Amino acid sequence: MSKKREQLLEQSERLFDKHGFHTVGLKQIIKQSGVALMTLYNHFDSKEDLILEVLKRRETRYLNSLNDCLDKKTNAELAQALAKAHMDWIRSYDSNGCMFLRAKEEFSLEQSENSEIVGFAEAHKNHLLTFFQEKGLDIREAIRLVLLFEGATALAEVFEVETVAQELAYSVEKLFS
Repeated sequence: MSKKREQLLEQSERLFDKHGFHTVGLKQIIKQSGVALMTLYNHFDSKEDLILEVLKRRETRYLNSLNDCLDKKTNAELAQALAKAHMDWIRSYDSNGCMFLRAKEEFSLEQSENSEIVGFAEAHKNHLLTFFQEKGLDIREAIRLVLLFEGATALAEVFEVETVAQELAYSVEKLFS
């Protein structure tokens, strides 16, 4: 991947995460990225293309961060390790909530030209369920873990992250014991 494309993706993700998708304009993205508008269009056909690529890249990084902790043997150990990795992720991204749900909210009221963004945002939750099942959890355990993660992500926006992390660990322990 070219350095300029990488800069565009990094700065776009940071801006979208902090300010939302619609409030961030292309001028702001190119200014923060230090590239020309033409460079942006050489890498992405539209702002929507850029957003979709940001979401895909973020999902890959998130799933990789969860995958990195998976040397556990029991489902309880697995769930605890995943919960810790999830909270580590939240700590590293300023607790701005779920970027995928925000994308779905911002784009689902618009016309069908953004249906790929909405579709990917919705699919992310299924990707997470599938990921957990591939790691050995049954569907009910996977759904429960996603519910806990979603709640923790939302609460980390308004409560102290360490308190949320402790309560998530406690809830996972109780659920899987």
